[in-house]
Amino acid sequence: MADHQTARIFHALDRFRIELPSWGFADTGTRFGKFHQPAAASTIEEKFSDAAEVNRVTGVCPTLALHVLWDFHNDASEIAALAKKTGIRAGSINPNLFQDQIYKFGSFGNPDPQIREAALEHVLDSIDIATELESRDISLWFADGSNYPGTQNIRQRKAWFEQGLRRAHAALTADERLLVEYKPFEPAFYHTDIADWGMALELSRAAGPQAKVLVDTGHHYSSQNIEQIVAWLLDLDMLGGFHFNDRRYADDDLTLGSIDPYQVFRIFHEIAFYEWETGKQPDIAYMVDQSHNLKPKIEAMIQTVTTAQELYAKAAIVDHKALATYQQTNDLVDAETCLKDAFATDVRPIIEQWRRSHSLPPNPLSAYRESGYHQRIEAERKTKNRTTVSSYA
Repeated sequence: MADHQTARIFHALDRFRIELPSWGFADTGTRFGKFHQPAAASTIEEKFSDAAEVNRVTGVCPTLALHVLWDFHNDASEIAALAKKTGIRAGSINPNLFQDQIYKFGSFGNPDPQIREAALEHVLDSIDIATELESRDISLWFADGSNYPGTQNIRQRKAWFEQGLRRAHAALTADERLLVEYKPFEPAFYHTDIADWGMALELSRAAGPQAKVLVDTGHHYSSQNIEQIVAWLLDLDMLGGFHFNDRRYADDDLTLGSIDPYQVFRIFHEIAFYEWETGKQPDIAYMVDQSHNLKPKIEAMIQTVTTAQELYAKAAIVDHKALATYQQTNDLVDAETCLKDAFATDVRPIIEQWRRSHSLPPNPLSAYRESGYHQRIEAERKTKNRTTVSSYA
C-alpha cells in the first residue's frame, strides 16, 4: 500500500470514535421474549465494565450511551462515579418514551395533554441529567403513531411534536444537542409520526438550531439509498449522528457489515467526499445501536467496532480527486471502479500497524478471548442471571 494511503488511514482512525450502547450488553430478544446469556450485564456497573473491556482492546470507544429508565436508579451521581472508575464517560442520554403504559397512544403526539406534558417533563429531566454528566447529545426516538386509518389526526400530532420539541430545545445548554431519530414503522404500523428523514429534518428545524437528524442505518425500507440521505443531510448541515447496525429486512439490529458492508462503506465515502470537497469536518456522533440476541454480546460489539474501522479506512483511501474528474466527464466505469478499488483493498494490515502504534492489541477479538474476561464474568453472573430467568418462567 502506498505511503499516502497509509497516512490517510492513520489520520482517519486517529479521529474516529464510536459510542457503545448500554443496552447492547444486557439480555435482549424479540417482541416474543428474551434470550438469556449467562454473561449478560444486568446492572449499570456491569454495563460500564463490559464497555470498558471493549474500549481496552479497541481504544476507540470512550463513551457509553445511557437509557434513562434502564440505567438510572436515583440520580446521576452513580453514573458519574462509574465513569470515573472505569474511564468510560457518559455518552448520549436516551429518554424512554415508549415503555410506560401511558404511552399506549403516543407521547409527544398523544391526544391527552397531560400525557404530552408528562413526556416533555421526562425529556426535560433527561436534559438535566445530560447537563450534570456533561453529555452533549440527547437522543430522541419516538414510538408514536397509529395502527388504523382514521384513528388519529396526523396534522395535529405534527403540531404537538413541534411544540414539544421547541420546549425541549429551549432547555438545552449552549453545548447540547437534540438528535431526532426516525423510523418508518414498528410499533406503529399504519402511520408513524416521524417516519423518515424528511419528517425528522422538518421537526429538527422547527425545534431550533441545536437539533439535528439521527440516522439509524436499520430504520429504512429494504434497498433504500441511505447514502443519498446522508449526502443531503450533510449538505444541509443537519446530520447529527448515526445509530449503527445492519439489517436484512428492516430494524434487525444485526452487527454492522454482516449483511451489506458495501452500503456502510458508501455511507462513509459520502462523508469523506464531503470533507474533501468542502474542507469541513462535520460534527457527527457515531453510535452503535444493536440488540445481540444470539451472538456473545461483547464479541459482537468488538466485531462491529472493528468492522466500522475497516470500512471507514477504506473510505479514507478513495481517490477523491480522480473520482471528481470521472464524475464531471461522465466516465461511469472509471468512477465506479474508483470506489470499488478502495472497497476491495485489504486495509487490515495498516489498521494493525495503527493499533500497535497506539499500544493496542493488533487483533482486538483475539485479545479479548485470551484475556479470560468472558469466563470471569460468566462465572460471576450466571447464578444471578439464572435466578432472573427462573423468575420469568
